Amino acid sequence: MVQQVIGILFPVLALVLVGFSVGRWLKPDFRPINRINMDTFTPALVFSSLISMPLDTKQIPLLSASLIAVLLPGLLMFPICRLTGLNFKAWAPPHMFRNSGNLAIPLFTYTFGDSALSSAVLLFVVSACVHISLGLALLSEGNPLKQIIRMPVFLAASSALTLNLTGIGVWAPLYEATKLLGQAAVPVMLLSLGAQMCHIRLSGLRIGILCTLQSLLTGAIAFSVIYFFIPLPTLQLQMMVLFTMLPPAVMNYLFAERFSIEPAKVASMVLFGNFFSIFTLPLLLTFALSLG
Repeated sequence: MVQQVIGILFPVLALVLVGFSVGRWLKPDFRPINRINMDTFTPALVFSSLISMPLDTKQIPLLSASLIAVLLPGLLMFPICRLTGLNFKAWAPPHMFRNSGNLAIPLFTYTFGDSALSSAVLLFVVSACVHISLGLALLSEGNPLKQIIRMPVFLAASSALTLNLTGIGVWAPLYEATKLLGQAAVPVMLLSLGAQMCHIRLSGLRIGILCTLQSLLTGAIAFSVIYFFIPLPTLQLQMMVLFTMLPPAVMNYLFAERFSIEPAKVASMVLFGNFFSIFTLPLLLTFALSLG
């Protein structure tokens, strides 16, 4: 089991380490790279994965589980923030919107093989769509609808789902082109995540530890609800172990900075949360594999 866990995590962590090394010594500006990834590579990955995914009532349990994984931690954080005096708008989103893109997708594919890719992308799409809708509504005062319909990920997901559900075929060379383009998304995600680690500051350690412990708690409660009430096949149940307890997504910091909601604290939550995943992921992965 130990060798299996190491074999799964090594490719992921190796690319993160390469990204850290690149960020440390070359100091490139990853902002345009991340923009290209989010607006080009990731939408291509979403489109090519969803267009070929069998979509029927069998996907309803996974969709239900993904919504529980995203929304329940937010509900749990409400009384926690009220009792502790924490800012709900700053602390709730990192527990709701986890690293379902640049960490989860490669982790799922390395762990469970290509058969898990379509489910991993579906989980990412659900999380991303809720984040740019409910997440923006939580932080902003205006209507986030305009933001949603202009997101390339949303456009790619909606067009792929429409074509899939209507049975309209996609020209094979076009599908292969989007599939090839989407293959660049995962390594770029991991390199970017590693480069972000260069910005860790010890002054945010306490916040990072507290957020990580809260994240594991709220995630474990969400997984328990899914385990007992949502009928998932073994593979998807194993995936939900990881999905419910992933570290926060980097997008949480970008939104916190945009709306001036304690961005420094949110940055500590994101960076330390992803750093501590080096220690938490082997334990979660071991537990997930034991369910098989």
